[in-house]
Amino acid sequence: MSDRAGDEAADRAKSRRRLLSLAEFVAVAGLLVAALTLYLNWSQRRSDAADRAATATAQRNERARLDLTATVENDGRRLALRDPNHDLQDVAIDFPGKSGIARQAPVGDPVIEAGPIADPILALTDGQTDTKEGRLPVLITVRYWDGDTARTVTGLYDVIWSTHGRLLRGRTLRLEGLRLKDRNGTPAKLDAAWAAKRG
Repeated sequence: MSDRAGDEAADRAKSRRRLLSLAEFVAVAGLLVAALTLYLNWSQRRSDAADRAATATAQRNERARLDLTATVENDGRRLALRDPNHDLQDVAIDFPGKSGIARQAPVGDPVIEAGPIADPILALTDGQTDTKEGRLPVLITVRYWDGDTARTVTGLYDVIWSTHGRLLRGRTLRLEGLRLKDRNGTPAKLDAAWAAKRG
């Protein structure tokens, strides 16, 4: 009988050890789940903060970006330059060196004048049809304020022009619009664009 009692006591002790092991396992698993939950929450918060920072940076860059537009004025005698989000302080328009057109740096309103462009373009298209359209590559450098920050950008643009015959005085040049080619304009890009159009 004592052997049987000893076996039962050993079985109970073994069962208690199994229960204790199961309880320990549940506790360890609970700790692991809690640690994983904490890590996932921390990781999500860090990811959300990075997303918010990236969004704020993108919005700042979008607000700072110059979006130059041109409005045809005086029956094509000039293009008025504007940006919907910024006041333009200074504007300089550089033409290809081999075009024979001098730099324009308007003191008042930021505009591109057709007058200085007309004779060289008409000379280049002399002998061709009276009605012709084309593009003249230009570098436009603009200084403007973005909040309290002064910025200067130079872009490569195409001035779109057309020629028209007149009854008594030959042909006339009309400016039709402006198109952005490259936000990072350089003199080398300007010369390459001019060479491509002349080639």
